Amino acid sequence: MTQKDYEIAKRLKERLSEVAHLIDFRVFGSRARGSEDEYSDMDVFIEVESLNKKLKEKISETIWEVGFENSIVISPLIFTKEEIENSPLRSSPIVKNIREEGVVV
Repeated sequence: MTQKDYEIAKRLKERLSEVAHLIDFRVFGSRARGSEDEYSDMDVFIEVESLNKKLKEKISETIWEVGFENSIVISPLIFTKEEIENSPLRSSPIVKNIREEGVVV
């Protein structure tokens, strides 16, 4: 991951921490691998303690603001701790891949 991408992700994590209890935050995909091009989005994995409609809207708004400020599209995957631990997601290939290859910020 480039230093610029890391700084954007770090800023996003800081801003999200102001509105939600984050359990895990990682960048994954092409930007984490360093294989992005100028049009690549930034894929982020966000695990929160709990989630309701109002919080999801606030998280989405924060993601949009940080992306806009940095001229980058940020694409989130947002899950609760309960979903990760007690649903079929716990054995999902995408979650396994994010845990193994995602860059912790």
